[in-house]
Amino acid sequence: MNLQQLEYVLAVERHRHFAKAAASCHVTQPTLSMMVQKLEEELEIKIFDRSKQPVVPTPIGELIIEQARKILLEVSRLHDILRQQKSSLTGNLRVGIIPTLAPYLVHRFINRFLEKYPGVHLSVSEHVTSAILKRLKKNQLDVGILVSPLNDAAIRETPLFYEPLFVYSSHGYEKHYLLPEDIEPEELLLLEEGHCLRSQIMNLCELRRRAESRLNYQSGSLETLMRLVGTGQGVTILPAMAVETLSTEQRLHVFPFCAPVPMREVSLATHRDFLKNDLIAVLREEIMEGIPEEFKSKTGMLRVEI
Repeated sequence: MNLQQLEYVLAVERHRHFAKAAASCHVTQPTLSMMVQKLEEELEIKIFDRSKQPVVPTPIGELIIEQARKILLEVSRLHDILRQQKSSLTGNLRVGIIPTLAPYLVHRFINRFLEKYPGVHLSVSEHVTSAILKRLKKNQLDVGILVSPLNDAAIRETPLFYEPLFVYSSHGYEKHYLLPEDIEPEELLLLEEGHCLRSQIMNLCELRRRAESRLNYQSGSLETLMRLVGTGQGVTILPAMAVETLSTEQRLHVFPFCAPVPMREVSLATHRDFLKNDLIAVLREEIMEGIPEEFKSKTGMLRVEI
């Protein structure tokens, strides 16, 4: 048994397909299949049921996979301890970020981070919150950039900044500062299920049942909702950094909320046993460098639960 075999087993579990697992490990399928088969022969068990498509772990295979994940995590921690003792900022940092943040945040820090820390290989991917948490617990991501609170005992949250929310409407209002109840539920355009911003809007507007409307459009993209409002369809709620991307003319249709202004709390999330604290510290520093000063304090704002 060796670590390479365990990595191949986790790859097959992740992709549920030997060819895709081999591609992700940059080896041929016969090589990966042979290594997994040798491990099965050594243990005298079957880790995967190959008769099913996609392949699935056997009951004993599930136990082996969980133990393999723990072993590889401990090996990773050993490397992290040695790296931190040498005080060198090198290694891999796998970052997951929610889709409603990525288009407006990543460009604010990515170039500066890569220039300042050439020894760090940065991998960034977009996932909804639940997928980020799952990957953090499986050691498939090192850190998530998402909206908190998460209320998950296995996850450590480090608040970054507080982003106000605004109303973006296809029509005007009689007053400049709005209350959540000023928004007609049947006009609201929402993100699809799984997005934390959707949950925040539902809670903010206390939406349990929405009246029937002629347009029931749920999107996975804020950009789509913004374009729909721009064509005269409905109302949506945008975080401040999305508002910054609107044109001067479009901003005439943006309305602030009355104080306390609803906001979303953006945090770094790591597994409670995570060790790459030096890399996380510099990531946080570079993110904060690109954030407007007014977002760094929650004074006068109200956090909306997800």
